Amino acid sequence: MTHNHPALFDIPIDRNGTDSLKWSKYAGQHAASGADILPLWVADMDFAAPPDVITALQQRVAHGVFGYGHTTPAFIDAITSAMQRDYGWAVEADWIVPLPGLVSGLNIAARSIGEPGDAIVTSTPVYPALFTSAAHMERKCIRVPLDEAHNWTWNMKAVEAAHTPRTRGLMLCHPHNPIGRVWTGQELAGIAVYAEQHDLVVVSDEIHCDLILEPGLRHRPFAMLSPAMARRTITIMAPSKTYNIPGLGVAFAIIPDESLRRRFHAAMAGITPHPNILGMVATTAAYRHGLPWRTALLDYLRQNRELVMGLDGKFGLKVIRPEATYLAWIDCRESGIDNPQAFFEAAGVGLSEGSDFGGQGFVRLNFGCPRAVLETALERMLTALNDAA
Repeated sequence: MTHNHPALFDIPIDRNGTDSLKWSKYAGQHAASGADILPLWVADMDFAAPPDVITALQQRVAHGVFGYGHTTPAFIDAITSAMQRDYGWAVEADWIVPLPGLVSGLNIAARSIGEPGDAIVTSTPVYPALFTSAAHMERKCIRVPLDEAHNWTWNMKAVEAAHTPRTRGLMLCHPHNPIGRVWTGQELAGIAVYAEQHDLVVVSDEIHCDLILEPGLRHRPFAMLSPAMARRTITIMAPSKTYNIPGLGVAFAIIPDESLRRRFHAAMAGITPHPNILGMVATTAAYRHGLPWRTALLDYLRQNRELVMGLDGKFGLKVIRPEATYLAWIDCRESGIDNPQAFFEAAGVGLSEGSDFGGQGFVRLNFGCPRAVLETALERMLTALNDAA
């Protein structure tokens, strides 16, 4: 089955004029050359969802009634089974808190940690919701830069130095967006020691955990480090990135500790909607039947990653090789370009602005697209750099 899939990912699907956030950004805009701008920014892929997911949705839609939903046993079972299968993690059904999205989950988590005025630490550059959620919930965010010189690791000395008596939580992006790091056991252990010493709640954003590209690397949920870590960890996951269903609005938290879970539920009360019924159907099908498709997807993304790595060292660009995700973090500081995001946009390639993540002089490129689109985009980038040189 796996071998028939690569062609699936090569099929261009026209998303112009649809409800696509990614493609509508540049609707009607053109590059300096007059060409359309190819959007390689926000983290959704240009691939159709797995056939099993589409079939399950079609069957549900054919039923015709869309009343209030509840969390079905099938939905919970699909999640617990996937955690056991993929990570050897024995998750109990009552640990799972369904959510309408990862960002909601991060904000709820921030709200459930400590009191207004307390602090939450994270390391930047990172997906913006890991530092904006604290401010939204009247918490202070302590941002400590990752140690770029040592493979973008967490700088635990700097984290300790930034610690305050009111630090109550830590936000971890695992695997990391935008850098694509899969944290080693040693790195995770360092974070765990710090969390234990200072009695912190760890919020682990593991939305990219099913997208490990580097052979030999394996995702290890933070809560699996030890029973003591499980008691202080809120893990947030979703099928949305892996199976390309972010528009269906489903995520979930896994919270083994009952008192932590109560606080989380209290922070949600009356505000957070239940995941929608179609999203739950898609999630169930993805976790139960999506594995062959995911295997093929990862093969395709690995080949796309190699194409993107072709930019490394050209015209002063440095591409940090992603170990996971379909996102590449590109260092443009030596390229002599003042505003890389605007420069590449003018060349017909829409990338994410690095400073949004806390990384000035960088851009993030989404290579979850048909190879022909990626090849065109990379060609445009190199041509523009060559012309500017």
